[in-house]
Amino acid sequence: MSEWTARHWSVAALASAVVALVTGAVTGLVPNPVFTRMIEAPWWSYPVWLVSAVLSGLLVATYLAPSAQSEAERTRDQRRNVVGAVLSFLAVGCPTCNKLVVLALGTSGAISWFGPLQPLLAIGSLALLGFALRARLRSARVCRLSGAGRP
Repeated sequence: MSEWTARHWSVAALASAVVALVTGAVTGLVPNPVFTRMIEAPWWSYPVWLVSAVLSGLLVATYLAPSAQSEAERTRDQRRNVVGAVLSFLAVGCPTCNKLVVLALGTSGAISWFGPLQPLLAIGSLALLGFALRARLRSARVCRLSGAGRP
């Protein structure tokens, strides 16, 4: 990231802001008239929400640089990105507001089973996003050092 241009940082900041706004609005962390939480967000939801937005923005910016990754590695990293983002969304969302969870477990199950799992989902999501970012940055560094991808 030390060799990133202003364009990389601008894209990272813009993508982070978009992810934070969309995730925050849909999960009710950002007060809005469309989505409201039925259960107050726990304290850890806010740091997880912000860190996942920053990691997602940085991941988006890595796609501006040439990469030495093979198609299989790129697909695997993209899967990690998506799974990490979805887990972040599930981790910070209201357990009784998630229609799929309520449908599968009922309201009491959402509170007593899914609610306690949310911190684990948060840890998993941040780990996946961090691992994907590390892999993308490492492949960009390998590409730059080896000269791969250059004419």
